[in-house]
Amino acid sequence: MELDDLYRRVIMDHYKNPRNRGTLDDEALTINLNNPTCGDRITLQLQVEGGVVKQAKFTGEGCSISMSSASMMTEAVKGKTTEEALALAEKFSSLVKGETAEFDELEDIEALSGVTKFPARIKCATLSWNALRKGIELQQQQ
Repeated sequence: MELDDLYRRVIMDHYKNPRNRGTLDDEALTINLNNPTCGDRITLQLQVEGGVVKQAKFTGEGCSISMSSASMMTEAVKGKTTEEALALAEKFSSLVKGETAEFDELEDIEALSGVTKFPARIKCATLSWNALRKGIELQQQQ
């Protein structure tokens, strides 16, 4: 099996079997973002306590790239400090823009590195990560 096939399978697995899809209680920080270019939209909910992301869930609609990226992102940030989560978001952004080929923290996320070949899909892949950034910034302002 070639690497591209493996990456496609990982993306489709997260799309068909999303991790952390659902909602948290009303006290969770809620961020709504959309990608007007293709119609993807996401609602990300975060529970942050003591500077640590205790829980992350999402709902939304969109392409396989945006929804699988949200699934991977919510898995990646749980248990991380907000600083670590922001650092992951920066690394992911660099990965999909082709600025770096390294993403050692989580293997599944690397499956989205192929998005660099399709610049219009970068916004799909980064939608949930941008929601994460926005949410952490809002939380830090409170």
